[in-house]
Amino acid sequence: MTPQIQGPRGKRATILDVAAAAGVSRQTVTRAMNDMAGISQETRERVQGLAAEMGYIPSRFAKGLVQGARTSVGLAIPDLTNPYFPAFASSVVEAATERGWNVVIDDYGHGTGSAVTAAARLAPQVDALIGYLAPHPDEAQALMGRRPVVAIDYPGTDTAGGIAFDYRHAARLALRHLSSRGCRNIIFLDSDQGTNASSRSAAAAAEAEEAGVHLTRLPAEPSAAAAKSAIALLLTGGGRVDGILAFNDLMAAGALKALQGTGRSAPDDCPVIGMDGIPLGELLTPELTTLSLDLHAVGRAAVGLVDSLLSGPVQDRSPEAFLTLRHQLVLRQSA
Repeated sequence: MTPQIQGPRGKRATILDVAAAAGVSRQTVTRAMNDMAGISQETRERVQGLAAEMGYIPSRFAKGLVQGARTSVGLAIPDLTNPYFPAFASSVVEAATERGWNVVIDDYGHGTGSAVTAAARLAPQVDALIGYLAPHPDEAQALMGRRPVVAIDYPGTDTAGGIAFDYRHAARLALRHLSSRGCRNIIFLDSDQGTNASSRSAAAAAEAEEAGVHLTRLPAEPSAAAAKSAIALLLTGGGRVDGILAFNDLMAAGALKALQGTGRSAPDDCPVIGMDGIPLGELLTPELTTLSLDLHAVGRAAVGLVDSLLSGPVQDRSPEAFLTLRHQLVLRQSA
């Protein structure tokens, strides 16, 4: 019969914890985890099963826990070429460094990578995981065992904690502003990829219906080039549009280029609003109005949540382990 696993909540499992739970010596745990001779197959499998359940991995980080090694946090992000993600990553690294922690970054958005493969690569190295893990954050948590996972931008997850964004609030701010400028045929320039796209799209559609605003979804790849092509095709085909809300600031930049290329201007002919608030928006002509997230605050909130989950003040999967942050409408020249 497997003994009941006990220990202070939030305390990271050590080799001694596994040995106590399995009723064996520390040396036996070492043999089991490294497939060494000298123990039975039954004991090996039992120890390895308990270690997985407790979140103990004999990596260079986990081996140093007894000696007080630094906490290591994994950061899984989908695309470092998108300026949003380096800004977010920088804020995580800054907040973690202040605590004396290590950060291991995995950029999984290229080739055949996914959030799950990133979690699998990071799990042997880290004590906790932060990341954009859609659409399978629960699988990432399973790979991490009892170690906390904080999923970003994916509400309803079964991870230890999470940070979501209030897209209904963001859409409300944008559509009210566009309506106040007399816009009646508004395009939501949406990403055609991923769960994150459907969250923003659903929020925009719901707010448009509630406000009585005519909103048409126009999907494209989430890049400036693809957005430019989509808007240019719409305009040259006689499509009616007098306002644009874009999925992100990169797509909004593409929309501005398309307007210029077809002899229109923002905001006079068609106001444009982006989303995320990356520094690029201030370098565009006209400067981009955007629904801005304080990425510095997002990164600090994620690291702070991991800290509280590891040390115990916040219990995993408790209401306090899930935060919702809001965008702010930053008015510039484009709208």
